[in-house]
Amino acid sequence: MEMGSELSKTVEFVATFIVQKILLDDVGLDYICTTAERFFAVGRVLGNMVAAIADQPSSRLLKHIIRCYLRLSDNPRACDALRSCLPDMLRDATFSTCLREDQTTRRWLQQLLHNVGVSRVPTLQAGAGFDHML
Repeated sequence: MEMGSELSKTVEFVATFIVQKILLDDVGLDYICTTAERFFAVGRVLGNMVAAIADQPSSRLLKHIIRCYLRLSDNPRACDALRSCLPDMLRDATFSTCLREDQTTRRWLQQLLHNVGVSRVPTLQAGAGFDHML
């Protein structure tokens, strides 16, 4: 799911969509959140993709990435871990232009930030974690 050529961007989009579908299933969410290694592997790839789309914005890809993070935040341990590993670019106004026209994704991001205990992004307003396993 790393960033690259136009063809690989299509593959990245499809791969992110598949990860999202896995996470939306309770069994898939539990599987990914069962071990710190799985959670952090998914989190690292999602974080790398956030950094890459900051340079080359893609609102469609951002939507799926945010939805993946939001679903991860439904797991108490993952939510605790996201407090420290959620990319700063999702906490600040980096993607405000991408999200301006997408009310659903903007709402998902605000819910994600609420879930992990981060204040809402100002420009967007119109349990036990994994730490013990490191």
